[in-house]
Amino acid sequence: MPAPPRLDPLVVGGIVGATTFRRAQGYQRAGLVRSWRWDADELVLRGTVEGSTDRPYTCRVWFTVDGGRYAFEDSACTCPVGIDCKHVGAVLLEVASRGVSGPDGDDGEDGWRGHLAALSRAGVPGGAAEGGVLPVALRFRLDGAFGDTAPGLSVRPVAPARDGWKVAPEVSWDALARGLYAFADTRATPLPEVRRWFADLGAVLGGGQTSSREAWRPLARGGRAVWPLLAEAADLGVPLVGHGVRDEVRLARAAAVRWEVGAHDAGVRLTPRVGFDGLDAEAGSPLGCVGDTGFYAVDGGDGRTVLHLGPAARRTADGVAELLAAGPLDVPADDVGELYAEHLPALRRLARVVTDGSVDLPAPPRPVLVATARYASPQEAELTWAWEYPRADGVRVVPVGGGAHDLTRDGDVETEIRDKAVAAVRAVPGFADFDTDRQQWRGLDALDLAHDALPALAAVPDVRLETSDVPDYLHLDGEPRVVVDGAPSGGSDWLDLGISVTVAGKDIPFARLFTALATGKKRLLLVDGSWLRLDQPVLNRLRDLIADSADLADRPGELRMSRYDADLWRAVEDVADAVDVDDRWRRTLAGLQAFAAGTEEAVPTPLPAGLHADLRPYQRQAFEWLTFLWRHDLGGILADDMGLGKTLEALTFLAHARAEQPDAPPFLVVAPASVVANWVLEAARFTPGLKVVAAGTTSAKRKTSLADLAAGADVVVTSYAVHRLDPAYTQLAWSGLLLDEAQFAKNPRTRANRVARATDAPFKLAVTGTPLENDLTELWAILAVVAPGLYPSLARFRLETVRPVAAAASDDDPAVVAAGNRALGRLKRRIRPLMLRRTKEQVAPELPERTEQVLRVPLTADHRKIYDTHLQRERQRLLGLLEDFEANRVAIFRSLTTLRRLALDASLVDDAYARTGSAKLDLLTEQLPEIAAEGHRVLVFSQFTSFLRRVADRLDAAGLGYAYLDGSTRNRADVIAGFKAGDAPVFLISLKAGGFGLNLTEADYVYLLDPWWNPQAEAQAVDRTHRIGQTRHVVVTRLVAADTIEEKVMALAARKAALFDAVVDDDAGTFAGALAAEDVRGLLDG
Repeated sequence: MPAPPRLDPLVVGGIVGATTFRRAQGYQRAGLVRSWRWDADELVLRGTVEGSTDRPYTCRVWFTVDGGRYAFEDSACTCPVGIDCKHVGAVLLEVASRGVSGPDGDDGEDGWRGHLAALSRAGVPGGAAEGGVLPVALRFRLDGAFGDTAPGLSVRPVAPARDGWKVAPEVSWDALARGLYAFADTRATPLPEVRRWFADLGAVLGGGQTSSREAWRPLARGGRAVWPLLAEAADLGVPLVGHGVRDEVRLARAAAVRWEVGAHDAGVRLTPRVGFDGLDAEAGSPLGCVGDTGFYAVDGGDGRTVLHLGPAARRTADGVAELLAAGPLDVPADDVGELYAEHLPALRRLARVVTDGSVDLPAPPRPVLVATARYASPQEAELTWAWEYPRADGVRVVPVGGGAHDLTRDGDVETEIRDKAVAAVRAVPGFADFDTDRQQWRGLDALDLAHDALPALAAVPDVRLETSDVPDYLHLDGEPRVVVDGAPSGGSDWLDLGISVTVAGKDIPFARLFTALATGKKRLLLVDGSWLRLDQPVLNRLRDLIADSADLADRPGELRMSRYDADLWRAVEDVADAVDVDDRWRRTLAGLQAFAAGTEEAVPTPLPAGLHADLRPYQRQAFEWLTFLWRHDLGGILADDMGLGKTLEALTFLAHARAEQPDAPPFLVVAPASVVANWVLEAARFTPGLKVVAAGTTSAKRKTSLADLAAGADVVVTSYAVHRLDPAYTQLAWSGLLLDEAQFAKNPRTRANRVARATDAPFKLAVTGTPLENDLTELWAILAVVAPGLYPSLARFRLETVRPVAAAASDDDPAVVAAGNRALGRLKRRIRPLMLRRTKEQVAPELPERTEQVLRVPLTADHRKIYDTHLQRERQRLLGLLEDFEANRVAIFRSLTTLRRLALDASLVDDAYARTGSAKLDLLTEQLPEIAAEGHRVLVFSQFTSFLRRVADRLDAAGLGYAYLDGSTRNRADVIAGFKAGDAPVFLISLKAGGFGLNLTEADYVYLLDPWWNPQAEAQAVDRTHRIGQTRHVVVTRLVAADTIEEKVMALAARKAALFDAVVDDDAGTFAGALAAEDVRGLLDG
């Protein structure tokens, strides 16, 4: 065989793969194959190929010869890849370029003759090897067994031979998978579908555990995937053949195993039977398993062997193969009982067990589910589960859930019994999640287990209930009796509540009752096994009481209430059968309740001697209320409408208190700096007997101590700034603290509020007509000063009050609105005894009528263009800032202020717009002279002093006299006195400097030049003239720039006013909140 093999390039591609083949082509075409040599004796092709190193790589390719044809066997190379590399491919392509040759040197038929000859030999597809189709069969082999291991089956592809089938290299697993079929003397190949079938079967049987050149592959390795492939073989014309010429392989659709029990000698014999499509294999035939997915049997006779095989309906259990290989088993008579009790159940798990009629088989043993309930105490139970199986010497106990692969157990029957037991208990109310996995039962669950679940379990067939130490649970069925006692704690503001409850003559430990009620439990189980229902009216009321008072306690399990909380005290009296509390507390709380309900019957307090005023009835009522609070060391909020004489009411009370306790420390009054002097003047006018001193500066600037200044004084009046800055105010003791215009301390984060809370005074009073302006948190801040125990926690106040009220303002959901109403109602009930609020309409009907009007003032064309341009710019900027409202709050308000200034007068933003003019200024300076000419006097308010100065300039030009007051005015008292004396018909006032603390009833016209979203600030400004002492009709005019941010501000102010009315007035029911991101977005709409 001198000639080397000459291969088709397609064969080379099959050897090295597509990617490597392309690289090999490049090497071969570039002439990098230095040399090659064919060794005919060893059937090895050797070659050298230049590579990336100085030394060329050496390649070797081995071939085999079968039936006159060369077949590729293996390759090697000295390159890093080592096998089937591009260098091997290049050498093979170099050889392939010389044509096709056989081992004998026959060049075959070249050119057209060769092609036509191949065509004439092709024949009809599916024919014999002489044609173009190469038949392939699958050969089966019974493998040898070692020790107790049962034999298995292996398979390999084989090619046709003259006397049957033979092993051939062109039909190896690898060759069939890679398509290497064209050799020297024939171009016959298997059909493509046959090649694919063998490739699939080879992959299934490879299982990732074998090399591509393994010839015999275990059939068991393929699992269930082999059976549909084997069934497909007949359709593809792939014969299933045995090892010998006459051997036969028969594939069944289904195979099943059973054991047949019959009498044998004095005992019994167990004989395995395997059926294929319902027909048993011959008796005595070797039987075996194909992995865990099928069975086989080998029938012999007449010089031939028939291999039967087929798939099992379900997975074959471990041990079946060994039992089949063992054949019939003989059991002596003495062991038959053990066989039936111990082993027959396991055998039945493996397969069907039948009798041949010579013996009677016992029925399969039915397990019993044993539930064992053990009680360590009434509070703790353990429920365990086990299966009992009968056996020859008694019973076998196995735990539920264990032994999943235990063949001695009947899993189907166990599942049936367990499901019935679980369903029976789940049908009991409260046990919908019951399962046998749970073992520990505690508290009320242990009670319910004994009362409800165990009786249900006991009634289930095949279930046996065993119990140990089940308690005699006693239901305490009676009306609870509640007794409350209270003891002062933490100073005079707090009362620790002690509550005792008795049911059916038994004392209920309050700590356990407290926890159960506070956590919403419906029942309570005591340590001795007695129990009671908690969903009773009196205990529901106690639950609410606990929820309110526990919030005020320092430690869980304690109950505490503030003496300011009349609403909570009402709940205590409502729930308790008896109340034992200090008489002073009782009188205080009873008095608060009476004031809250309007049923107080207080003994009239004589007015202080030296009072130079006649009090109106409502002012006398305020004096009585203040005296009551002071007498009981309670704080409060005097929130009468502006202009009703709150200062006079407070001075009357101060005069009384000093007459009652002349040797006590003085009272401290903190007021805005602009009205400190007014307090001194009003005191001299109405209560000249009081010694009132003003502290306008700090001790350091004054060079005298506060103690020296206050010595001998009845009242010390200072400003919020001085009170905040001078630490001496918190170092002295005062008889009381009075915050005038208390909205100055409305922010709980400010030092003004913190210092007010820290000031040492047993009585604290907030005087303000606007206890909240924007947000309920402002009300909390004032309450934290005057009634610190009412809402101790700001965080909880926000959670339980502010949040639901705010949610109701922006949500139409009835549930959300109802929650907001409940929170608001609870707030109003709690603050009602501590806040006195009367409006002018309620107590001063004699006040003249007040007319309010809004004049929409269109911008001029130039002004409109400027405003719209800036609006678009600021809108885009603001919408970006609103993504983090709190962090950008200052920048947001700066932009809003810019828009508000633009709506007033464009020159307030940029002097370049000075010639644009202001429609509001034009309208105002047109109307003011006419009003003044008719003898009226006018107050003109603006928040922007720069705009007020422009008004002043226009009035100067018109020759109309005016007075001017803003924060920089030094001779404030002289300016006010001059206007009151009639020096000028117009008073220009900045809202911040003169919107409160002034009595200007001489005026009867009010102009508000720029709306503000705090409606209470505007209301205070209006009330400078519409107040007690006014005798003329008051006209209030708001100038609003049309189609600007001012109209949006008006709408927002209306919502803020609704919040005030909802909290302070009884007939309101709408909500609003502080200025938030959504409010700002609303200001930018349109």
